[in-house]
Amino acid sequence: MRAFALVAAVLVGHFTSAPGVAAGTIGDVPSDGELNGSNFTYPFPLHKYKFESQRQEVEMAFMDVAPTVEPNGKVAVCLHGKNFCGPTWERTARELAGVGYRVVLPDQVGFCKSSKPDSYQYTLQQFCYNTRSLLEALGIENVTVVGHSLGGMTSIRFGLMFPEIVDRIAVMNPIGLEDWRALGVPYMSVDDLYVSEAQSNYSSIRGYEQPTYYVGEWEDAYDVWVNMLVNIYQGNEASRFALNQALVTDMALSDPVVYEFGMLKPRTLLLIGDKDNTALGKQWSPPEVQAKLGHYDVLGKQAAAAMPNAEIIEFADLGHAPQIQEPDTVHQALLGWLAK
Repeated sequence: MRAFALVAAVLVGHFTSAPGVAAGTIGDVPSDGELNGSNFTYPFPLHKYKFESQRQEVEMAFMDVAPTVEPNGKVAVCLHGKNFCGPTWERTARELAGVGYRVVLPDQVGFCKSSKPDSYQYTLQQFCYNTRSLLEALGIENVTVVGHSLGGMTSIRFGLMFPEIVDRIAVMNPIGLEDWRALGVPYMSVDDLYVSEAQSNYSSIRGYEQPTYYVGEWEDAYDVWVNMLVNIYQGNEASRFALNQALVTDMALSDPVVYEFGMLKPRTLLLIGDKDNTALGKQWSPPEVQAKLGHYDVLGKQAAAAMPNAEIIEFADLGHAPQIQEPDTVHQALLGWLAK
């Protein structure tokens, strides 16, 4: 028993002190050209944070955008969704920089220009831990967290884990507003998820996004983000990327945040496109389960009511990516709330 107590004390000391230590190195890398399986050209200078995680060296690519007006002393970190990367935040970053924010745009491990490990235990907590480590390496002590889709789910977890460094949270159609498994979504193995991910191409990605993200509409500008993904699925790390994406899907299905909304302390804004019908596992669920899932016109209000310090702004005709579908309207709402 004494030996167990000693080990427990060591572990507690390790995990409570680790977030305060910014281990790793930061270097500049080209914004164009290939990096970790992606050759998409990034819109701002690109950097690489190299650090140890889960007993292996990994890299997080990120952009660090300076204010374009008098700095307001605040920092925003924008967390991307599963089908997006840091560059998808370009318009948001320019809007925030235009009112004085420094804006950090990371690619999470397993995505885009960051490492795609052969083996990695994905959890929302690990995403948050990696993000906090990056922020500490940059000397950032307080942030506004902005997230979309899976990045919105991660933003909520970040606020639950690190409320002491979070000024505000703004999430755009976050996933995780319901527990898909509890509603009847059948389990799909990582092996089967990998097969599905490995078959991804332009037609399958657009076929998923058009009715869900853009309410059946399509503009040429949306092709940029589809092709950004296709580039990775067909790149020189395609197999590892497909496996990492399968592991991330399994993580999101297995790691709900909906039961903890009542513990979220930071002031929070939900920006919700009501026509969104996103739900993980919906496509392989029976019809009676599908009918229950992804009703964002209801889920957004429920989430805002469950959070003790939340507001909601709804967009009746928009889908899962409102900041892309109608950027002027959504960013005006975001900046207005941040200015309060």
